[in-house]
Amino acid sequence: MSRSYILGAMHDGTVRRRTIRISQREESYVAFLRNLVRSMGGGAWTYKEGRSRRLYVVEFSRSFMRNHRIRTRKDRVDYVRGYFDAEGGVPRTMSHGPYLYFAQKDLKDLKYLLGILLKLGISCGQMHRPSWRADPEYWRFYVKRKSIRLFVALVGSWHPRKGGLLLKMVDRL
Repeated sequence: MSRSYILGAMHDGTVRRRTIRISQREESYVAFLRNLVRSMGGGAWTYKEGRSRRLYVVEFSRSFMRNHRIRTRKDRVDYVRGYFDAEGGVPRTMSHGPYLYFAQKDLKDLKYLLGILLKLGISCGQMHRPSWRADPEYWRFYVKRKSIRLFVALVGSWHPRKGGLLLKMVDRL
């Protein structure tokens, strides 16, 4: 278990004055994050946001992540895994063929992630704006098809849904 994973997953979160808050539509993933923080000695709690919304939140103290830095190769792999589980994309069905992508509004952050992947030997496509007119601040890049197997073997996923989709994707390559 790793704080680097949580650091990656925080890209789908909000840093508040005293807490870090990560929200997702999938309750099982939020519960997984809560249990991960607890397994490393932190306190974390979950709740559903709103009565009619399908949005679940895990919250934990900012002090849990204080002074954590990515230092080792394992930290980089865990960070990418957490980032992928929070912000990465996979097709729900394989009708369009296998693909993986990362998308984010923070271009600097996405470039940092791309650099880590390249250092790990995972080939990626060009950074681009999927729809400049719809959202000029939204950026994306794909993991090249030839590197999907390496991504799954090296990084993988701890996400309850995405992990299974990655395994199915590798079977189709």
